[in-house]
Amino acid sequence: MSRYERWNGILELLAQEGRLSVEEAAQALDVSTATIRRDFDQLAQQQMLMRTRGGAVAQSVSYDLPLRYKTARHADEKHRIAAAAAELVSGDAVIGMNGGTTTSEVARALATRPALESGFTIVTNALNIAAELTVRRHVKIVVTGGVARPQSYELIGPLASGVLEQVTLDVAFLGVDALDAELGASAHHEGEADVNHLLISRAAQVVAVADSSKVGKRAFSRICPIGEIDTLVTDDRLPDDLAARLTDAGVKVIRA
Repeated sequence: MSRYERWNGILELLAQEGRLSVEEAAQALDVSTATIRRDFDQLAQQQMLMRTRGGAVAQSVSYDLPLRYKTARHADEKHRIAAAAAELVSGDAVIGMNGGTTTSEVARALATRPALESGFTIVTNALNIAAELTVRRHVKIVVTGGVARPQSYELIGPLASGVLEQVTLDVAFLGVDALDAELGASAHHEGEADVNHLLISRAAQVVAVADSSKVGKRAFSRICPIGEIDTLVTDDRLPDDLAARLTDAGVKVIRA
């Protein structure tokens, strides 16, 4: 288990329990108590948790982990989702994309898909996606304005609207923190939700990309109602009942 995988596991346990002892964490992650103590200390230095005698307690940010700590979560599923999502795009398309680990994987899949070597355009508010794909000569990158949010590398705020209101997208890939058949798509942060909604409003087709752990869940701020999503690309662990609810709501479900 890598350091980031351990840290992700620790923070998820804290998000669920609120408090965690060194021994409990060591047993849950199958590592030594010495390793957990070092992890606790390093996470405390980054203000991701608060150290206590013999353990740690959650900080308010634990529910919304920085992007670099999410990369190991459901990695295999996200690779499959990205590959399936990339198949939905044809050459010369103009593609909208928000931030997140799943959309980052979709961006990589698009950039390396042979059928798209003739070129395409990505409009994004995600700094990491823009930086990674700028070196790809066949990919035209358009970046929105806005203020960078460290947790997700997304640009948010009213400055983003200046670009988004001037573009038309063939398809928008939407990464979400939660997707529910009744509430729709939602995010932990209201600023991200606002920009994400504006992004998808410019698209002819909206494709949500999310692993099954996010489906049937709700987060703080709604991005859009379920009726604004055309397709969900998820993994094959999505339960049939959740897939049926989304299908009944008019969403095409692709399980990769």
